[in-house]
Amino acid sequence: MEVIQVSDRPASQSFYEVAGRLLFIESVDLQLADLIDRLFAGWQLAPVSLPDRSPDIRIRFYCGGALPEIPHNLDRFEIAEGGQCYTGGADYYLALGNASVHIENGSANVWFNKLPGVRDPVLARAASFAVCAALRRYGLFELHAAGMVHPGSENGVLIIGPSGSGKSTLALQLAMAGWPYLSDDELLRSLNEGTIEARGFRSFFAVRDESNGEFKTCFEPDAALGSKRRLSAVPGVLLFISLSSEETTQLKRLGQAESMKRLIRACPWATYDTAIAAPNLELLSMLARQTSAFDLFASRDLLTPGFASNLLI
Repeated sequence: MEVIQVSDRPASQSFYEVAGRLLFIESVDLQLADLIDRLFAGWQLAPVSLPDRSPDIRIRFYCGGALPEIPHNLDRFEIAEGGQCYTGGADYYLALGNASVHIENGSANVWFNKLPGVRDPVLARAASFAVCAALRRYGLFELHAAGMVHPGSENGVLIIGPSGSGKSTLALQLAMAGWPYLSDDELLRSLNEGTIEARGFRSFFAVRDESNGEFKTCFEPDAALGSKRRLSAVPGVLLFISLSSEETTQLKRLGQAESMKRLIRACPWATYDTAIAAPNLELLSMLARQTSAFDLFASRDLLTPGFASNLLI
């Protein structure tokens, strides 16, 4: 992710690039700008020192004061993990408690009614919503999944499941066995010459501390484990992971139709964001056709060193 700071202005301005899309980020509050810079440093965005073209995406962050009023004539529905979405078709608003996001024509405005703390989850949530919504309008679609790279075939292995299903734990076990990685939590899907590619969105791993489930340990696998980060990979396998009380981990093959159902369930914005639902759903359909899919019922034997890698080799 490339950054250009303009220190002699009241607003901070930065440029970031991902998969050929150029983002322009502006904040009217320098303290908020510092928080955004720290947050973005953990996302896999490539630096561009001096952009030679106009940005594709513009996102502006505001802080302090009342959140803007949302028009009353919009459709409203609940979104995952709390919050409401208000939509009128091409643009929409997100109400996230102390934050609000407005998406319109590939650009976004993000408001916080007060300066969020460094660990305040609303900061990452609002910023992620804004960035991902804007990227969707340029052919990059998010997927809540971990992504690893098979050391033999070099194909991507995508581990899909809700929070707490074991995605990061399985990704960690594979990284410890030397598998290259994309991300342990969120990926971006795009089309490249007729093939679906996946790339990591977050660069670090965040693994829940078994001694205190409220906290996660964050680290870069390439620095901590020697596992190599890959920019992108062509997915070949989908693993829909869930926790199991059985003694041994089990794999069960899924058909293409069932795989597509699971993908839609894992990507709610493929239907929430109606303005670009058609291309989003088409990429999910291509992903289902391109890959072999399995249910993975995860047991404690996955924690045995080398077991996960041997199971999937």
